[in-house]
Amino acid sequence: MRSGELAKLTGVSADTLRHYERLGLLARPRRTTAGYRMYPAEALKRVQLVRRAMSVGFTLAELVRILGVRDRGGAPCKQVHALAASKLVQIDERMQELLLVRKHLEELIAIWEDRLDRTPEGQPAGLLEMLSSSTPPLSRKGLKQ
Repeated sequence: MRSGELAKLTGVSADTLRHYERLGLLARPRRTTAGYRMYPAEALKRVQLVRRAMSVGFTLAELVRILGVRDRGGAPCKQVHALAASKLVQIDERMQELLLVRKHLEELIAIWEDRLDRTPEGQPAGLLEMLSSSTPPLSRKGLKQ
């Protein structure tokens, strides 16, 4: 199938397919005499696999390594498992950080509401100035993504 067809079936752009080729995630397809890329049927499954793996947190760099091992006849299953387990730990850590940020923001909003109630109409309440250096930033490690 041509790149436009494969792109449409997988929900990615033709540029993404070319990027996957450059990374080695997709084998270079044969070309027609007019220069069009012609992908084999198995390219559909490969792109779908890459997209599903990315949806659960695998990076393209990780997939290049994993699928490279697999393409050379290896069985990277333990690596895949270890990476997934590591990603789960990272998600749990991020969720805990987000819960702390949420709690802080909730408290801050309550303080700001009180301040706004006491500020005359049309006057600045100085809400942002109330943020001190002890205020945890929202872009802490793992939150800025």
